[in-house]
Amino acid sequence: MRKYIPNTLTSLNLFSGCIATVFAIMASVDVNILSLIGYTQQECFLYSSLFIALGAIFDFFDGFSARMLNAHSIIGKDLDSLADDITFGLAPASIMFAIFRQYPFTSELARMTVPFLAFLIAVFSAIRLAKFNNDTRQSKSFIGLPTPANALMIAGMANAPTASFLWMDWPEFSMLWQCPGVGIAVLLILTGTICYLLVSEIPMFSLKEKGKLQIIFIVLSAVLILLCGFFGLALSMAIYITISWILMIMATGKSVK
Repeated sequence: MRKYIPNTLTSLNLFSGCIATVFAIMASVDVNILSLIGYTQQECFLYSSLFIALGAIFDFFDGFSARMLNAHSIIGKDLDSLADDITFGLAPASIMFAIFRQYPFTSELARMTVPFLAFLIAVFSAIRLAKFNNDTRQSKSFIGLPTPANALMIAGMANAPTASFLWMDWPEFSMLWQCPGVGIAVLLILTGTICYLLVSEIPMFSLKEKGKLQIIFIVLSAVLILLCGFFGLALSMAIYITISWILMIMATGKSVK
């Protein structure tokens, strides 16, 4: 019986990812249509993000239970990657698609085509997961941006309109990608950067390891989430990427010397 527990948790991760994707796609629908079915765009972003977070919890415990119960399997490994690409690849890509749709395109052709570039995130997430499965260097840490971290960062961005800072409303950040000219540049650069980070050779520390860095990061993330709500996740993941990049530069400098 115990051998089925990890795969059941993985399946719940996949199920959460499917629901998250549906809500993300709904967020891209015209607000007047959404109102007919009883949702607002921001509620769709929130529910999508919550199910991504729920999927991340299931993703953590499926690996944890597999180690505790010694219930590893080839099927479980493949199922985990398939579930992760839905929850942490397709779902956040769908959120980014909805964010792209918020931009005030002046060209109808651009409005109908450019947002689909967001799904490159799902493609590069799949490549990242395939690399992870076949890279023996990533047993304790990561090389490239982990898909759950990327998904939580995008989910946090989508919830910027309801973010707060010191318990005050702070919706201004979300207006950045709606500014004519500036917004589309920000979204394209962000999408390209995310795709690069997913398959990059940048070492990224893992929370599975125990150390001062991990403790400091967890405490800092908790504070940011407390102060900024769901948007604190985006800030935390941005800090995670920055710290990993700085550590890589420092390590490279030492090796050169």
